Amino acid sequence: MSRASQARRIAVAAAYGGGGLGLLAAGALGLIRTEAVLARRTIGEPAGEPPPADGVHGHHHAGEPLRLALLGDSTATGLGVDHSHQTPGVMLAAGLAECADRPVEIHCVAKVGAQSSHLPEQVEQVLEAGVPDLAVIMIGANDVTHRVRLATAVRHLDQAVRRLRETGAEVVVGTCPDLGTIEPVAQPLRYLARRWSRQLAAAQTIVVVEAGGRTVSLGDLLGPEFAASPGEMFGPDRFHPSVTGYASASAALLPSMCAAIGVWFGGMPEESPDLLRGEGVRPIAVAAAEAADVAGTEVAAAQVGGRDRGPRGRWVLLRHRRRRAGRDVVAVAAEDAAEQAADEAAETPDASPEPAG
Repeated sequence: MSRASQARRIAVAAAYGGGGLGLLAAGALGLIRTEAVLARRTIGEPAGEPPPADGVHGHHHAGEPLRLALLGDSTATGLGVDHSHQTPGVMLAAGLAECADRPVEIHCVAKVGAQSSHLPEQVEQVLEAGVPDLAVIMIGANDVTHRVRLATAVRHLDQAVRRLRETGAEVVVGTCPDLGTIEPVAQPLRYLARRWSRQLAAAQTIVVVEAGGRTVSLGDLLGPEFAASPGEMFGPDRFHPSVTGYASASAALLPSMCAAIGVWFGGMPEESPDLLRGEGVRPIAVAAAEAADVAGTEVAAAQVGGRDRGPRGRWVLLRHRRRRAGRDVVAVAAEDAAEQAADEAAETPDASPEPAG
């Protein structure tokens, strides 16, 4: 069965309450469970709390702040970094403020250890604070590590996206990262982790686009640099990303966030699809499978001849958006933090502000 067919089957199972795909015989399952226990012992339990990301960023820009909500798991919170401006939330908010030339107010409800089943609660927390202009969701890794049925995980994501879209919020989802890149995971568990991750990412893409959102493949967080430099891209636990890894994820998401709210990245108008770079219109299941294999790929709804659907389902546009380098995202966030600290110091002259880090 092709990956596109698998993704479609999981998405259909989610829509109709099915349980998903059975993949392993009993003997293989026992081996996988043993390897999973060993990997979990090596990684250990998450330590500490991530720095807060909430607040208004881009103070030097004029206008009413854009409202940004961030939902998901520890990848969204920035677990493992030392300073707020190193979290994905602040990087995304500061980067979006720079592109939109407006302040951005971020409300982060993501939680360490969250699974897709926690998204409905997070959505309600977001809406209690006010309807956001844009919601970004990063979810899926814990569904894989806790062996949640793929169709069940996808169904919760589908409900969350539809609830947000009903309020008028735009939604961008960073799909499940490729857990096959994690060093403490041995074979054959590493192979299966990669397979499950990509199956989930492809199915997530189908339900999110059908629900009115768009997705960005986080893949191996993000691209060959993660496999080539795991010491640089992973944090001390060798499971969660480092600052550089979070910056790569943020840099991949930012162009799609800008496109979702009509703020063209870098101040340039929206570009036509580049056929030489493999961009273009596809049936949704084909695009979902392709995106799961190529990190940084965006999938959004499209039309062909004025029609949303063709013989093989919904039409979508697949893009490999040029993304801002990760170090630039870090620099923008750090500059924003320094400016904010300077403003606070100016308001309270007797205080000695700490450096941004």
